[in-house]
Amino acid sequence: MSSVVSFKLLAIFAVVALGWGAGRMKFFGGGETARALSNAAFFLFAPALLFRTTARIDIATLPWSTLAAFFVPATAWMVAIYFSQRRRALASPAGPSVRALTATFGNTAQLGIPMAAALFGEQGLSMHLAIVSVHALTLLSVQTVLVELDVGGAAAREQGGRASLRRMLLQTVRNTLIHPVVLPVLAGLAWNLTGWRIAEPVDGVLLMLGEAVVPVCLVGIGMSLAHYGLKGAAGSASALTAAKVLAMPLLVLLAGYFVAGLRGLPLTVIVMAAALPTGSNALMFAQRYRSQEAETTAAIVVSTLSFVLAAPLWLSLLAVLPQA
Repeated sequence: MSSVVSFKLLAIFAVVALGWGAGRMKFFGGGETARALSNAAFFLFAPALLFRTTARIDIATLPWSTLAAFFVPATAWMVAIYFSQRRRALASPAGPSVRALTATFGNTAQLGIPMAAALFGEQGLSMHLAIVSVHALTLLSVQTVLVELDVGGAAAREQGGRASLRRMLLQTVRNTLIHPVVLPVLAGLAWNLTGWRIAEPVDGVLLMLGEAVVPVCLVGIGMSLAHYGLKGAAGSASALTAAKVLAMPLLVLLAGYFVAGLRGLPLTVIVMAAALPTGSNALMFAQRYRSQEAETTAAIVVSTLSFVLAAPLWLSLLAVLPQA
């Protein structure tokens, strides 16, 4: 692995460690402070980033066949995990969605971008940035619909009656659209279609808010780790890690190589993007719905450590694949 990627991993671990240290200090407030940080990221910083990103996408130049080779198997894998988890007796109705997102939503920005730049150069980086530009739009939006259906359905069953079910469906639609992930994405796409540029002062504010997502989330992960620890969550975190850094890139490799016919750099870029560890948005999602928080925190840490070993293995495998 290149020194640039290694240094980025060290930086991520260092910020998480600082958050862990802060979480161990009583005056920071423990788990509630971590949840407050997550809420700030989920309701303020992330919407600014999502709106700015989608408003600036050059839709006409996106490599749609390469993106399909990544997102079709990734989304299918996420939905498969979701339905498999729905058969389990989880404490929260949001549990299946949280686990599905944890097993599929990668750290494509703070780790993925330097990895792509270091390993693949400008051409590979441009392909990776295309994935980043629609990553949250695709995976988070799909999972938001599913989780709101489950949460609304649980509430309707508790209240009972057909009228409650109708209210549940209306509430689900409302909560899906008026949501800190989906709403800024839809607003950004609408702005994109107008062809207008974002005014420079407004863009500066959005940029400043968006840049806060990464450090706030990493500190929040450290504080959550200090609050929950790894005890009791290591087993499920390991299973989610295997789903993320082993199974998901394998599915993307098979789809890209045999179905989409990708070879060389495009195939390598999408497989390595799929192999990235769980991203911090998974914890924001877990804390938003107060479900599987300890497990998601552990999965982020374990998958990031595992990526150090998994990345060279995937690169070695891709290097020996026949190109014909």
